[in-house]
Amino acid sequence: MIDQNWIFLAVAINLIGAFIYAYTVVKGNTRPNRVTWFILSFAPLLAFAAMISEGVSFRESVFTLETGISPMIIFASTFFAKQPKWKITKFDVSCGILSVIGFILWIILKDGWIAISFAIAADGLAFLPTLVKAFRYPESESPYAFMMGAFAAAIALAILTSYSFEYVAFPLYILVVDILASLFIYFKLGKRIMRNVELPESEMAR
Repeated sequence: MIDQNWIFLAVAINLIGAFIYAYTVVKGNTRPNRVTWFILSFAPLLAFAAMISEGVSFRESVFTLETGISPMIIFASTFFAKQPKWKITKFDVSCGILSVIGFILWIILKDGWIAISFAIAADGLAFLPTLVKAFRYPESESPYAFMMGAFAAAIALAILTSYSFEYVAFPLYILVVDILASLFIYFKLGKRIMRNVELPESEMAR
C-alpha cells in the first residue's frame, strides 16, 4: 500500500485524460455516443454511494466518484462537436435498466454489494459499444484518456487498506477495461487480429 494522498494524483490524471478526450471530441477526431457517456457517468456515482454505505472511506472511494465525473465532461463536450452521434442502442437501454434496478435494490435491501455489482454491469454494458468500436475502428478513438485512466486506477488500487469486494471491485474493473481500450486503440490490435483472420480466406480465393 502507498500513501493514500496519491489518490488525488490519480483523480487529477483521470480528469486531465477526460479533458484531452473532450478536446478530441470538439475537434472532430473522436466520435462518441452521447447516451453511452451519460450512462457511464451514472453507474460510478451509484457505485460510489454504495461504497460509502459499506464503510469505504472517502479517499478510497473518491476515484470511483471521479470516474462518474469524467464521462459527464465528455458528454458535455459532444454538444460542441461538429458531428456528435446520438444513437440509443440496446446496450444503452440494458445499462440504464441495470443501473435503475441496482439503485432500487440498494434502497430496498440496503446491500452495497448488489449496487456495486449492478453498477459494474451497467457501466460495462454502456462501455462495450465503445470497446467494440475501438477494436474495429481504432482511428475513431483517442487512446490517451484510457491510458491515463488505467494508470490512475492502478494508483487507486495501490492506496487501498482492504482488498474486499466493496473496495476493489470498481477500480479493478476500470483498470481492466481501460487497459483493453488502450491496447485496442494504440496498437490497433483489432485490425491486426481481423487481418490475420481474413488472410486465409483471401489465400483460398486465389
